Amino acid sequence: MLGLTTDRLALFALASLVLAATPGPVWLYLISRTLAQGRRAGYFSMFGVAAGLSLHATFAAFGLTIGLLAVPYAFDAIKLAGAAYLLWLAYTTVRGAGFTFQPQPLDPVRDRVLLRQAFVAAVVNPKVAMFYLSLFPQFVDPTAGPVLAQSLLLGAIQVSTAALMDVALVTVAGALAAWFAQRPLWLQLQRWFLVSAFGVLAVWLASTPRNNSN
Repeated sequence: MLGLTTDRLALFALASLVLAATPGPVWLYLISRTLAQGRRAGYFSMFGVAAGLSLHATFAAFGLTIGLLAVPYAFDAIKLAGAAYLLWLAYTTVRGAGFTFQPQPLDPVRDRVLLRQAFVAAVVNPKVAMFYLSLFPQFVDPTAGPVLAQSLLLGAIQVSTAALMDVALVTVAGALAAWFAQRPLWLQLQRWFLVSAFGVLAVWLASTPRNNSN
């Protein structure tokens, strides 16, 4: 297919599955969203993440990512912007309720807002861009066909594989969320759980060096 053998595609799909099954920032983001706001919020966040990954994969396939990251300090600027955005999400989560531990359900978040927030969170993570830059060259065969078409196909496979794993993740977390929702203590802690998750993700992103492939 497009110059890529079935064996090569199968190997790439397996590598994508292993990477998708490895706990990381996306796991923490989706689990925290789902536990705090329910399965529906988790699914819409998952779609937003998938859209962000698709954009990164497309940019990498067209060679735009390597040009952007060649700009001095671009990687650091993007990751700091991403960390700042996550801290902003943490602030907006707690802003409406004030600093209280009284039982208080989280305010409902519109589906399009969940999509947008997850999309932006994925886009402003430069480690995703580095991931595609490091993975594609290992499987693309310039002698077998158009490199662009091969890269786009690999990107579609990776995003689809990650989405399947994320569906399973959100489904399990959603079942736990339904159980937690019946516990009064969780009503006190869910907002702060989500705020803490955003804070951890912000620190994680801001402190990640460029040469770290995790």
